[in-house]
Amino acid sequence: MLIENCNIIFLDRIEKGSVLIENGKIKEINPKNVTDSEVIDAKGMYLSPGFIDVHIHGAGGHDTMDGTFEAINEISKTICKFGTTSFTPTTMTVAVEDIKQSMKVIKEAKENGTDGANVLGAHLEGPFISPKAIGAQNPNFLQVPSIATYEKMVGDCADAVVSITIAPEVNGAKELIEYLSKKGVVCSIGHTKANYEQAMEGIKCGCSHATHLFNAMTGFAHREPGVVGAVFDSDITTETISDGIHISFPSLRVAYKQKGTDKVLLVTDAMMACGMPDGKYSLGGQDVFVKEGAARLEAGSLAGSILTLDKAVRNVYKNSDYPLYEVVKMATYNGARHCKVEDKKGQIKEGLDADLILFDEDINVKKVIINGKIIHEV
Repeated sequence: MLIENCNIIFLDRIEKGSVLIENGKIKEINPKNVTDSEVIDAKGMYLSPGFIDVHIHGAGGHDTMDGTFEAINEISKTICKFGTTSFTPTTMTVAVEDIKQSMKVIKEAKENGTDGANVLGAHLEGPFISPKAIGAQNPNFLQVPSIATYEKMVGDCADAVVSITIAPEVNGAKELIEYLSKKGVVCSIGHTKANYEQAMEGIKCGCSHATHLFNAMTGFAHREPGVVGAVFDSDITTETISDGIHISFPSLRVAYKQKGTDKVLLVTDAMMACGMPDGKYSLGGQDVFVKEGAARLEAGSLAGSILTLDKAVRNVYKNSDYPLYEVVKMATYNGARHCKVEDKKGQIKEGLDADLILFDEDINVKKVIINGKIIHEV
């Protein structure tokens, strides 16, 4: 397959050219004399690496906590329509046995593949979080951080865990952070009431990321910098739900200016209503009401989002001064690096997996290619 007449989005520039795909890989950029290949005329559209979502609970009426391969597969088919070609299904603070069941199907989807976006592994959001920063998590299923509980929760699927969100100030958290970070699991500060010192202590113990910046964490103040201050004052990565609802656009601009675009990932934190009409849904066993683009619990707390990554890229591009390639990097390469697959995914480079998307000037996704095959087109 040859994609020609496209604007190729590289990590540091955009250039007109063509890309040859063979056997699921990017064989050559700007090849000469190609014969016997299906030719796609991109008509000047942008060719981007596929988006990578490292924090997503559900989509298309399905949730990671459904605990079935079918649910993960349906999520993968829904989100690929919006340009996401890889993701880490995200669990909730629920019963340990339910997390264990979801881990089994996440591992199965990672190893056997899906009909849509690739599964790179799991993101465990909880249950080792603070009861004072619960957000839309269920306080009835909080657990004291311990290696024993963690191992019971992941069973024989530990190798499918990419990351875990943990509150560093909770008793037992520091020891678990040290243990997991040495095993290569990304430990992420989130759902936390830690002060600046406690957050920095968590970073010292091995936390290298922060979950949904600004949301469910202590904010920045001039005498108490909080977790936000610790994120800004360290070199850890973080992620933003860039829907204009979870964080205002001026606050996003401040965060990107402070951290730089190499250190921020765009995520959706989407729940099952993503790609669905307004109405009543659920998240972690709790009722969620979706209205006017926002998903909330009955009490009013935000409960994930219905954001898609194409919209997140569009929002940031239209509400900041960053060139398109820098915004795209936050939704592609940075996520690949987070999942330790940057040698396979996240950029347009010879030898890497052919997970690619074509979109127009307004970032409307027109064609999605996963592992070298056209999965979706408009």
